[in-house]
Amino acid sequence: MDNRLIIFDTTLRDGEQSPGASMTKDEKIRIARQLERLRVDVIEAGFAASSPGDFDAIRAIAETVKGSTVCSLARVSEKDIRAAGEAIRPAARGRIHTFIATSPIHMEKKLRMNPDQVVEAAVNGVRMALQYTDDVEFSAEDAIRSEMDFLVRVFGEVIKAGAKTINVPDTVGYSVPGVIGDWFRQLISKTPGADRVVWSAHCHNDLGMAVANSLSAVLNGARQVECTINGLGERAGNASLEEIVMAVKVRQDVFGCDTNIDTGQIVATSRLVSQITGYPVQPNKAVVGANAFAHESGIHQDGVLKHRETYEIMRAQDVGWSANKISLGKLSGRNAFKQRLVDLGIEFDSEQELNEAFSRFKDLADRKSEIFDEDLQALVSGDSVEQGQERYRFLSLSQRSETGERPQARVVFSVQGQEVAAEAQGNGPVDATVNAIESRVSSGSELLLFSVNAITTGTQSQGEVTMRLSKAGRIVNGVGADPDIVVASAKAYLNALNKLESRAEKLNPQLV
Repeated sequence: MDNRLIIFDTTLRDGEQSPGASMTKDEKIRIARQLERLRVDVIEAGFAASSPGDFDAIRAIAETVKGSTVCSLARVSEKDIRAAGEAIRPAARGRIHTFIATSPIHMEKKLRMNPDQVVEAAVNGVRMALQYTDDVEFSAEDAIRSEMDFLVRVFGEVIKAGAKTINVPDTVGYSVPGVIGDWFRQLISKTPGADRVVWSAHCHNDLGMAVANSLSAVLNGARQVECTINGLGERAGNASLEEIVMAVKVRQDVFGCDTNIDTGQIVATSRLVSQITGYPVQPNKAVVGANAFAHESGIHQDGVLKHRETYEIMRAQDVGWSANKISLGKLSGRNAFKQRLVDLGIEFDSEQELNEAFSRFKDLADRKSEIFDEDLQALVSGDSVEQGQERYRFLSLSQRSETGERPQARVVFSVQGQEVAAEAQGNGPVDATVNAIESRVSSGSELLLFSVNAITTGTQSQGEVTMRLSKAGRIVNGVGADPDIVVASAKAYLNALNKLESRAEKLNPQLV
């Protein structure tokens, strides 16, 4: 056990708390399948008590995933723990992750409880969770701003009650590596029963040190790290799974442990999460950024050509950069297309959905000579509205843009199956397209983000557009992909409107 670092992925729970990153059940299942393929040890699938939608998604993941432990978050309240227990019931291996705040400011201002009440609630929560599973994790929310002696007391009592994992969260990203390392040393040395549990770190990135703090915890006895793909998460995000995994892999001489992760799946997982959530990966992001293995400097290029290890400490192939090109093209058959989607963790509920996706694939293959895995993921990235909730569907677009003239766009789309056409002008072709759509739908939404990214390389690449809309306090991401950026923009905007209209309301766990 001392030589193995457990990877606890919370992309589907903590990562989903990013504004606009909420996912549908189908999207959560797709990501869970990919996390299983990545060989993540524990998948925190959501917060069962937050909404019926999250409960259903956790339960569906528990029924689907067999190779990873499926976990639900729960406060120490009976309502939360009962919901979490029922949600993970179908899992081959299930975990309940229960928590309560322990810092003075949280106990006084938020909980309005005294320390004795907090200890009692924590113990009762763990005991109740054990009615559903013998794998119970306890977290002391805001642990880093808690008092050491009180943490030792709480942790000792929940260990005695039967908790198997003790998580020490830096909930507000306040710590620094030297301090958090010392905290783990003290907690492990002072807590009764510390040798019977796995110690875990959960670090936020508010000061840009989530990964460094997590690794410092590992150096000082932590053997589980809670992290997310691409560092996704509320505020400044969480510790990045890919950076944690590759750090301990490359520097085993320092950390003395390794993970069970199939690192060749890292890039594919990163791109899937990015496409589904609409959060692009910055080019200079460690491990998964487009420039992570690029060398511009002549000195660096010369060195790498002579011997790779002069400037590269890991191989691009080791994290999956070499495996994105496939042999599908316009002559490929339906079965080959279907099998490749299955390999990517994409499955359809009906033959009609598969046929529609295959039709879009054929259309793309006629316009783009090389098809990549990312292109296939993008084919379905816009189909993220729950079944039966699609109100708007893109049909066609024409636009005219000329220097010195105001751009014009004509968009044809369907509204509940009825075809409508709209025309408008704008400051640019995308603005004109959005104005045309709005002239017919009058959504009253506010555009918070318009982002364009190339899915692959070259001028034939599809453009992937993300539109983040806000209305009445609800924030959604719409995603659209097409070799024509203006068409991709129209698809993304309509996709976002569909999500705003969807009745599959899902509350952010923070709002519970």
